[in-house]
Amino acid sequence: MKPFLALLTALCLSLTCPARDAFDKSRPDSDSLDKLATDFWTWRAIYQPFSNDDIPRIERPWGLRRSWSAQSVARQKADLAAFEARWKKLDPAAGPISQQVDYQLIGSALARVHWELDLNRRWQRDPTFYLDQTLTAAAETLLPPTPFDEVRGHELISRLENIPPILEQAKANLRQPAAPFARLAIDSLANIRAELQVVAHDVAPLLPPDQGKELAPAIANATRALESYRAWLEQHLAAMRQQTAVGREAYVHFFQNVALYPFTPEQLLELARNEWARSVAFEQMEHDRNRALPELKMFATLDDQVRRTNEMEIRVRQFLTAQSILTVPADFPHYTVRAQPAYLAALGDFGELDDFTGPSRLTQDCVRWTPPPSDHLGYFASSNARDPRPDLVHEGVPGHYMQLWLSWRNSDPIRRHYYDSGANEGLGFYAEEMMLHAGLFDDSPRTREIIYNYMRLRALRVAVDVKLAVGEFTLDQAASFLAKMAPMDAKTAHSEAAMFATTPGQAISYQAGKLQITKFLADARLEAGSKFDIKAFNDFVWTNGNVPLELQRREWFWIARSGDRVIW
Repeated sequence: MKPFLALLTALCLSLTCPARDAFDKSRPDSDSLDKLATDFWTWRAIYQPFSNDDIPRIERPWGLRRSWSAQSVARQKADLAAFEARWKKLDPAAGPISQQVDYQLIGSALARVHWELDLNRRWQRDPTFYLDQTLTAAAETLLPPTPFDEVRGHELISRLENIPPILEQAKANLRQPAAPFARLAIDSLANIRAELQVVAHDVAPLLPPDQGKELAPAIANATRALESYRAWLEQHLAAMRQQTAVGREAYVHFFQNVALYPFTPEQLLELARNEWARSVAFEQMEHDRNRALPELKMFATLDDQVRRTNEMEIRVRQFLTAQSILTVPADFPHYTVRAQPAYLAALGDFGELDDFTGPSRLTQDCVRWTPPPSDHLGYFASSNARDPRPDLVHEGVPGHYMQLWLSWRNSDPIRRHYYDSGANEGLGFYAEEMMLHAGLFDDSPRTREIIYNYMRLRALRVAVDVKLAVGEFTLDQAASFLAKMAPMDAKTAHSEAAMFATTPGQAISYQAGKLQITKFLADARLEAGSKFDIKAFNDFVWTNGNVPLELQRREWFWIARSGDRVIW
């Protein structure tokens, strides 16, 4: 290993090992919530599973080899028990409301680890989990724009070299694999050799010369391991169980302890049915109103789409300011789209192709990697090829990218690290409808139809998530339901159903979060009366955008009623 890389690895380990050593020792009597949070987030950066969802991406110490061996899992469980013991000994009741909320945040974060290890148990039930830990992990290093410096190149090669041992651990861990999940993994790996050859061919020239030479053998070994894993799954497929449902008891535990939702799965399902009916009715009314108007045309070229999307992003920012909807900081970078390079397209099935940056890259623009306009695009890409704004306001401004960027600058360090899809995705969904009613799409009536169709899809996702989790839907039934009811192309429907089956609780987050935000807003408006300021409300929600909405609500009303500071 070169001296620079040896120094880098030592530095990465120095960032994690002291926290690990300190954690192993008995905690002093002066333990505090801040100390616990610092230890936990440091530990979580080492062990948090990779996910093909873009919201829970975190900055991790580079240079670490990750493991899902029996010893590693046992260590995680022991660490979790120790963290929970420390958490339970702390008493936040006498502290300010912000500290009480932070205490609940740590409790939710601990409950999420328990959910991952002991309840959902993807590491034992789901063969696709190990594609996330291998291919998704490698793909994440490719998402930031070029150039590839020596540090990033080393991390890419390290993660590729980590693939064979992780897949051997997968074979030992998958004691109760679900056959539908195994088929997903088998199908995902059908062309993996050709896909990784594209990565090898296109990325090698972008790396420093010595690393370019290391890439080919790393990819060759990874390819053999992935093909061996696929063959192993095919060999054992007939003996695997068909059941994929996590079960209602575990699912309710997620609602109550991780997501902190104020309703049961059945209550949310009924609310979503009503939202579906509302969206269908409004979409039909909008469609009838626009019957004499032409359909939206697809961009002629990708260059046109990129240029127009980047122009629209600037106009959305201006609209937010002009309409006093939300504060846009002067130093907030841009949400941009760029042409999708072949090496990312090759791994497109293993994660969302966007780079939201991160806490250490707050001055860099976000990048959404975009395919060229085509009649063969999936549901969302086809929408973007006609009018990028519906997806732009969800993914970029004022949605995910802006919300995450603001959260990473939160003055409370506990809130900078916490993530919750219910708040994140709910905010993105709320942003779509908020911008619709604010008038952003008044210049394009056909685009309003897209917004209502998005609303329909998010309501349908609740039915899919709930019924998959409690065993009322198979994965194929869920995909057929989405394809018919949204409607959407079969490939996207199957991809969505697969994600929601393997990660119960994700698909409900859009509808659950938006419902909570709109009720929060209505109650705040009722209490404040004529003093209510929607910009102040939105600024509060965006700044605390990672925090579960019930906790945001609690803090807002406590501050508003205490008179400690003016909140509207």
